[in-house]
Amino acid sequence: MLKLPSFHPQKPQSAPPPPKPHQTLTPKSNPLNQFPIPSTASSRLRRPLRLRIRAIDAAQPFDYEALMSLRHETSSKLKIAVVGFGNFGQFLARTIVRQGHTVLAHSRSDHSAAAASLGASFYADPNDLCEAHPDVILLCTSILSTKSVLRSLPLQRLRRNTLFVDVLSVKEFPKDLFLNTLPREFDILCTHPMFGPESGKNGWADLPFVYEKVRVGGHPSRAERIERFLEIFRKEGCRMVEMSCAEHDKHAAETQFITHTVGRILGRLGLQSTPINTRGYETLLDLVENTAGDSFDLYYGLFMYNKNSTDQVDRLDEAFGSLRRELFGKLHVKAREHIFESADGGEEGSEVAHLRALPENGVAAEDPLMKSL
Repeated sequence: MLKLPSFHPQKPQSAPPPPKPHQTLTPKSNPLNQFPIPSTASSRLRRPLRLRIRAIDAAQPFDYEALMSLRHETSSKLKIAVVGFGNFGQFLARTIVRQGHTVLAHSRSDHSAAAASLGASFYADPNDLCEAHPDVILLCTSILSTKSVLRSLPLQRLRRNTLFVDVLSVKEFPKDLFLNTLPREFDILCTHPMFGPESGKNGWADLPFVYEKVRVGGHPSRAERIERFLEIFRKEGCRMVEMSCAEHDKHAAETQFITHTVGRILGRLGLQSTPINTRGYETLLDLVENTAGDSFDLYYGLFMYNKNSTDQVDRLDEAFGSLRRELFGKLHVKAREHIFESADGGEEGSEVAHLRALPENGVAAEDPLMKSL
């Protein structure tokens, strides 16, 4: 008969007791010491590894320096809404976009194609524009339409710390308009880039940019935002001039308004280039070309919304009248001298000689006939 081997179940081995708390492993108690390790390998494990830097600028999976640089660059950029996307608005937007800022465009006319070509987003509805929460509202409207455009904006949809900026050629008018229309939480910066698409087509270097910080909130970020906006023009090399709005208008009436007035007067004369142009005449032709490129509404706005312009019109009129009187006064003197000097013995000459012989007042004149008897 076959005999089956007897089955004797083994007793389960008990797990080793857990080490006591804070028990340190000694070479004898360390279970890894049960496996012999060659001396060379053991020395390599115990020796600290030496790291060799092959390239300082090598790409790393996490570049903290680049991340911080990107965050700083992003935080310094502004979201600017250009309200009034006409010729001048597009002129400014081109540089603003090139510097990396976000531009939102709005205008009564459809300039969506022009905005897309510049890298800006066009909003036909002012409600949608304000709901995009721009950091800056940049008004690039004409002087005559500024008041109506400002009142058409749904200010309640903007953040309460929004910065409003204008670029009008007059300054006291928009300053008073902003202060009387905008909520007190909004910041106000009045500016005047004293150049345009024609004079600034070759760059803005050394061109004057006048500004006044009218109202700035108390938080440091509000002042920093104004500086970031002004930095747009500093980067282009503009000559930054901080000046009050009242002082600006006084100087502008003596410079800008006079320039536009003289340019338009010369334009109405119909000046034409000639084969013998002098440099001075070329300058006058350039003045006519520069001023003719601006609308009459701009020129009328310089007169209507700058109280100093009326005085300049009166001074121009008086100056021209004085010059005219001086010219014709000298002409009459020269004509009389020529008439009297050319008369020698004729009827006119005897009359002149007789007139020169007239006695003084109160003295009886001698009769020539009585004298001959």
